[in-house]
Amino acid sequence: MANVVVVGAQWGDEGKGKIVDWLSERADVVVRFQGGHNAGHTLVIDNVTYKLSLLPSGIVRPGKKSVIGNGVVLDPWALLQEIETLKGQGVDVSPDNLSIAENTSLILPLHSKLDKAREETLGGAKIGTTGRGIGPAYEDKVGRRAVRAGDLADVETLEERIDNLLLHHNALMRGLGSAEFTRDEILGPLLEVAPKILPFVKTVWHQLDEARRDGKRILFEGAQGAMLDNDHGTYPFVTSSNTVAGAATVGSGQGAKAANYNLGITKAYTTRVGSGPFPTELEDEIGQKLGERGHEFGTVTGRKRRCGWFDAVMVRQAVKVSGITGIALTKLDVLDGFDELKVCTGYTIDGESIDHFPASMIGQSKVEPVYETLEGWTEGTFGARSWADLPATAIKYIRRIEELIEAPVAMLSTSPEREDTILVNDPFED
Repeated sequence: MANVVVVGAQWGDEGKGKIVDWLSERADVVVRFQGGHNAGHTLVIDNVTYKLSLLPSGIVRPGKKSVIGNGVVLDPWALLQEIETLKGQGVDVSPDNLSIAENTSLILPLHSKLDKAREETLGGAKIGTTGRGIGPAYEDKVGRRAVRAGDLADVETLEERIDNLLLHHNALMRGLGSAEFTRDEILGPLLEVAPKILPFVKTVWHQLDEARRDGKRILFEGAQGAMLDNDHGTYPFVTSSNTVAGAATVGSGQGAKAANYNLGITKAYTTRVGSGPFPTELEDEIGQKLGERGHEFGTVTGRKRRCGWFDAVMVRQAVKVSGITGIALTKLDVLDGFDELKVCTGYTIDGESIDHFPASMIGQSKVEPVYETLEGWTEGTFGARSWADLPATAIKYIRRIEELIEAPVAMLSTSPEREDTILVNDPFED
């Protein structure tokens, strides 16, 4: 039985939420494997909008098992708030349909405070984080001082972990000129929230292994995008975890053979939130038009997204480093009505051609895009559900993208609505 990994192939905000939700109809289990509540998914189902940050997109479908894997950093208070919001919309969330890996690292209030304090100190060189403590939580994880979900069951362990944390964090806060933390202000809220979180805490790797053995279909859901990967993205303007497809097995406790199909999500143009390089960014009326038509505001922060032409070089690189089998192309309808469209087919640096996005900051700052101009279309693609509904020039645009990124289009999304999707290849087919 095939299992599918869904990852972003740009800088995030590619429309993963809708695609994962659409695919979850075919899945039995949906697993979130990295990131924190800095990610955001917007789902529109029967004219009802659901906004998710931590919960896997499959949670809105009855009868599906949702899992928060060990690769996630979890803010327990944010999770409970999200659960309550969904319950208010009629969505059932309980230990019966949601599991949290016992070895998932927690985001604590001190992480958010440190995150914001450091961004303020950086000034004009700030990374553009959400200020929600994701980076500091990952630092504590790799520094072997994190409080993990399973630790909530034992007060003695919690006290030991917190004391270890404070040795590190209070030194940082003193250096930043900020107030230090005490054991009680960290321990008290954790003891209060523990009974609400612990019923969800399970041995997730074991649950998923059993699901695979039973022939269940598993959908692994990533957050952000490949170009925000801590190793392969536009470093240092990246997130603090690995966002490529290979992280799915590590972030869920499954072996490398667990994934059978890697689906990359990419917009028909390009957007980015926060700081960092963006070769095809348009700071003119065209960029403004893309942003307005695409409603380009972050789900989590509401920040306006930067917009630009489709960057085939960047997406091809994401395809390679993620091992992407096929892509889901989203928001084609935003390009309706343009007389002509441009696609970045290469870069130059100081007049020399290159075929990839450089890893160095100096290289990234010098990149100049090389464009190919394609004919646009006046007909509407919004809501199209078959190739026959698409203008010929729109199909030509899609085929050219396939050639440039060296990956086929497996799915095409033409609106936020779940069913406005053209399926070319079902990723779950064996």
